[in-house]
Amino acid sequence: MGGLVENLKRRAEIFRAVRAFFDDRGFTEVSTPVLISAPAPEPHIDCPPCGKGFLRASPELQMKKLLAAGMDKIYQIGPCFRDGELGARHNPEFTMIEWYRLGATYLDIATDAESLLREIMPDSAAPSRITVREAYLKWAGWDPWTEWDQDRFDFDMAAKIEPSLPDGPVFLMDYPKEAASLARLRGDVAERWELYMGGVELANCFTELCDGAEQRRRFLAARDERRRLGENDYPIDGEFLDLLPLVGSASGVALGVDRLVALALGEADIHAVMCGE
Repeated sequence: MGGLVENLKRRAEIFRAVRAFFDDRGFTEVSTPVLISAPAPEPHIDCPPCGKGFLRASPELQMKKLLAAGMDKIYQIGPCFRDGELGARHNPEFTMIEWYRLGATYLDIATDAESLLREIMPDSAAPSRITVREAYLKWAGWDPWTEWDQDRFDFDMAAKIEPSLPDGPVFLMDYPKEAASLARLRGDVAERWELYMGGVELANCFTELCDGAEQRRRFLAARDERRRLGENDYPIDGEFLDLLPLVGSASGVALGVDRLVALALGEADIHAVMCGE
């Protein structure tokens, strides 16, 4: 573990390695707006209001619009924002890398993520895999598929599942359909994984849902849930929903760069590897 100046120099080296990783694999780096008019409505994720819009929590919707326009392999590294998040693993402003591939599934993106981890942390073990159902039966003692309860699912994820995951990298895979978010369904399973390492959530991946009508239904359900929780309401991005069918099939992932850098440098607090107020 080093001082802030040394850590920032090493952070810059990691950023260069990340860009080289994607550039060498034929990805195009893109830049989309930070100030947006309609964030994806997700419970517990609050975008700070700014002027007549919001600071993005993710560039996801804007990057999928680029897929609909014909781009096939894209990545972006840039700032994202979430209200009310501050701690050793959280900051209201943070850096995210997202990448998307047309015609890919969440299994293809898992291979990308595993290769990226080897590039950044060559001494790390190969990621293991466990399904959400296996994890809840083993560590929480119930099956979300047969007795779905949103509040219980969220509480047990934080209190029982995440603390029980192995220290090495692990893909927590195949979510119940009620937790699909923007992921495609395969029967009653959402093609979604989250990557953990050292007890830290690093990334969230979907085989993308490309059905505009179904995505609208999920957005409306998420808005209802946000209202139930007393969270701010967001407008629906109609342009995104109209363009979504043009994507056809794709997969993508969001990965927290500050957390990745902190893990690579052996720091327990992301603020040790980032500039801040």
